[in-house]
Amino acid sequence: MTDTATAESGYHLPLPRLRGLTAQWYDWIKQHELRFQRCDHCERWRHVPREVCPGCGSVDWAWQPSSGKGRIYSWTTVYRSLHPDFQDTPYAAVVVELEEGPRVMTWIVDRGPDDLEIDMPVRVVYDDVTPEVTLAKFRAGD
Repeated sequence: MTDTATAESGYHLPLPRLRGLTAQWYDWIKQHELRFQRCDHCERWRHVPREVCPGCGSVDWAWQPSSGKGRIYSWTTVYRSLHPDFQDTPYAAVVVELEEGPRVMTWIVDRGPDDLEIDMPVRVVYDDVTPEVTLAKFRAGD
């Protein structure tokens, strides 16, 4: 994560470092498209972005579109933040498993921690937090 956004954007939380393959992933999100790497050899989907397939070792891959649909795989509720920018507690750090298989750490925007359930269906939404950065978050529902 980088420094927090400027006061001009109104967003105060840390932002991702936009470098290398991570920058490419966030470029797709900025366009309101959720894409993941998919191996051209074994067709395995992967996240976090990396050069080599962890399944077969191939370096041949492409960014493939995701349906943006998934289910809550797990979450933890934070009651006492260890980071000074995340003081609005409690909040849930949620792991969503997409239909294609990759898992992402995210927020559920329309539910509090007490309203989450394992296997709850969710769908991606895009939060344009600054002019440069859009975050993929999720809401409940198919």
